[in-house]
Amino acid sequence: MFTTSKTWARVLVMLAALALLAGACGGDEETGTVDEDVSCAFEDLNLVTAGTLTVATGEPVFPPWMGVGDDVFDVPESKTGFEGALVYELAAKMGFSDDQVVFVRTQFDEAIAPGPKDWDFNIQQYSITETREEVVDFSDPYYTTRQALVSLPGTAVIGVDSLEGLADTRLGAAIGTTSFDFIEDVIEPNIEASVYGDNVDAIASLVAGQLDGILVDLPTAYFMTAVQIPEQGADGVIVAQFEAKAQDPDEYGMLFAEGNTLVSCVNAALAELKNEGRIDALEAEWLAQGGDIVTISE
Repeated sequence: MFTTSKTWARVLVMLAALALLAGACGGDEETGTVDEDVSCAFEDLNLVTAGTLTVATGEPVFPPWMGVGDDVFDVPESKTGFEGALVYELAAKMGFSDDQVVFVRTQFDEAIAPGPKDWDFNIQQYSITETREEVVDFSDPYYTTRQALVSLPGTAVIGVDSLEGLADTRLGAAIGTTSFDFIEDVIEPNIEASVYGDNVDAIASLVAGQLDGILVDLPTAYFMTAVQIPEQGADGVIVAQFEAKAQDPDEYGMLFAEGNTLVSCVNAALAELKNEGRIDALEAEWLAQGGDIVTISE
């Protein structure tokens, strides 16, 4: 169980716009994959600066993605956070030393515009969508969003570690979301799920004691417990995440200029990390707060 602190509230307050942009569209499986005709030898990599991996990210960057800790907040070079650590592990697989990785900053929408880029790839929770793929390319997914259960201390869902334990709880989610479908199709509580126009309305019901918990994707859960619930004078808690995937989850990919052959080399490195279990390990370390968030598997 993960309870947010005042530090989270302070550093995540600017996430509102990013959360809406990153989570607005569903994922698409048609990504770069590996092109066997592309050489991924270090000297053949298609880079904007030879011998340097130039990585773009947001300004600022936020935990749990990058810069985790008061002393390294907004420092992607700290190698902390899920995306921050992932970049350096990918770079190492591709033959770069840590000092050959250089970060630059971009605005979220700016990077999606068509045309050449002055960086090799951009990583800041970009959902892979067909619309975006018309003007840019994406790597294979490095993260698929999980559903999470958000609540307040003292509610009936605190301490629950199985789907069975949620059978008689009052759950809710925003209308038209994969989260609402997840309640009905996976959790299947005995009490009919409540549906809301948006997460703000669901939070109001939670704070008023009309709900035991809200279902959202995990990135939204961090923002909800760090910013939105404290704004209502309550303490937000991420009770658990779910092992089962939603029917149509968001998939995050690294963003490249259209036609960039470096996509294939990044995909090859990413596949190695997945096969070695490193992606799962990074998720557990940074997105599940070292295992503090319970994972409900059945």
